[in-house]
Amino acid sequence: MIKEALQYIVGLQQPKIIESGDSRYTDVNLRRIDEELRADAIEMTTLSGLIEYIKAGVDDMADSMLVQVVSPTEVRLISQLDFDRKRECLVAVKADIPEFAYGKFIDSEAFLIGVRSKFIQNDGAEAILKFAGTVESGTVAKYGDDGVSQSAIVKKGVASKEERLVPNPVKLRPYRTFTEVKQPESEFVFRMKDDSMSVYCALFEADGGAWKREAMKNIKEHLEIELAELPRFTVIS
Repeated sequence: MIKEALQYIVGLQQPKIIESGDSRYTDVNLRRIDEELRADAIEMTTLSGLIEYIKAGVDDMADSMLVQVVSPTEVRLISQLDFDRKRECLVAVKADIPEFAYGKFIDSEAFLIGVRSKFIQNDGAEAILKFAGTVESGTVAKYGDDGVSQSAIVKKGVASKEERLVPNPVKLRPYRTFTEVKQPESEFVFRMKDDSMSVYCALFEADGGAWKREAMKNIKEHLEIELAELPRFTVIS
């Protein structure tokens, strides 16, 4: 009796298949069972890896495929709608980019290393590197009433010093999207503060996110060029 009771309880826990017309459902939340099988997406970190996969033709694909630029750091290879009115994601590409603490004050040494290693070196980067690397602790002051302009005492050689304005705004090109495409240039507000011990620096984005649209446009154009001979793949963003 105990064995039969346990078997009955286990049987109650098993999902049952309910057929309605040409569709099948389970009795667990009445979720419809898909007719199509779908593969798990291959995860990648570079656009070149995606292009190589597509051109290699190792997997069967539909006659029409979409390469979707989701964001400056994500691209997906997806199929057309299948029998279940769903799309299969074959490849998910997520850019591996260095992190930088935007909008936060950090120690000047860590800031200088970050700007040197995580930004393309242009005139703006050189200006703030030169300035932040020579500011004396305890000399950063507000300049004017706009909340942005500042002044500080900077070292000039071994003995001389002078007061200079903190460069603002600055145009920078940080690594924020796939390295295979051009990194967008955008404006940043450069701020400094200090105490008796150290100087702290921060960068605040000042373009309203316009760089994201430019980055996605650059990715789309790059993929369209690379896949120009494969018309079955349509690039969208």
